[in-house]
Amino acid sequence: MADPVESLRLKLVGQVRGVFHDASRGQQPTPPSDDALFVRDTPIRLVHADIVGMMTGGVRALLLQMLHPHALQGVLDHSNFREDMHGRLRRTARFIAVTTFGHRDEAMKAIDRVNRIHARVGGTLPDGTPYNATNPRTLAWVHVTEAQSFLAGYLRHVRPGMPGAEQDEYYRQFAVIARALGADPVPETRAEAERIFRELRRDLVTSPEAREVAQLVLSQRPQGTPRSVQTMITADAVTMLPDWARTMLRLQRPVLTALPARAATWGMGRTLRWAFRQPAARP
Repeated sequence: MADPVESLRLKLVGQVRGVFHDASRGQQPTPPSDDALFVRDTPIRLVHADIVGMMTGGVRALLLQMLHPHALQGVLDHSNFREDMHGRLRRTARFIAVTTFGHRDEAMKAIDRVNRIHARVGGTLPDGTPYNATNPRTLAWVHVTEAQSFLAGYLRHVRPGMPGAEQDEYYRQFAVIARALGADPVPETRAEAERIFRELRRDLVTSPEAREVAQLVLSQRPQGTPRSVQTMITADAVTMLPDWARTMLRLQRPVLTALPARAATWGMGRTLRWAFRQPAARP
């Protein structure tokens, strides 16, 4: 007789994998490799393994990225994000998985593919300023927002007491991928990340288009994701944004739902770690 608890666990695993992998195209989870770019149980693999931290951090990063006019215009001109926001998020998640956990040869192939795509992405801003996706400074903004956001999600939901030295090591490891994609400047410590974040913030501009994309990010629910889960993830991501970013995007801090959302996402994270048989949160 089938174990009902094990059946529930497998069902939950299947639902989550369905969100991140396109079964219609035969996509399967990336098997962790001992010949990856990064050694097992090092900071980048611990941070990127936690589903809830990555989801909340990923939404936060995307909202911040849309405030950069070059990154935003690239999405507007070269993406069908309005019809396929889930597909865009899924492709980003898969890239992170392959470059973090996959065999180093597969990781470098994924990076090469992205570089080839970026080479074809370019155009002009509404004011006539040219842009292209290979701009090192634009890529630096995309990277630093991802690195800070993924780490923030992990600290918030998994390991608030993660030692500073391990956090710095996370930035050093993630820098390997950022440099291979052409980003510059790239932080290797928390202090450098804060400095670069402040410097690049000067490039940001609010606009109706940025606010439109933000609303799409927060309102579109990936197929198979319960509405309650989507609400928890987005509320937590908006809570983690800096005040000035919420102001630029005209988002309200979810004061009345912030604590319930954090408690719910913490509980969800604990359930998912059980389902995927990941270690419990560390102090």
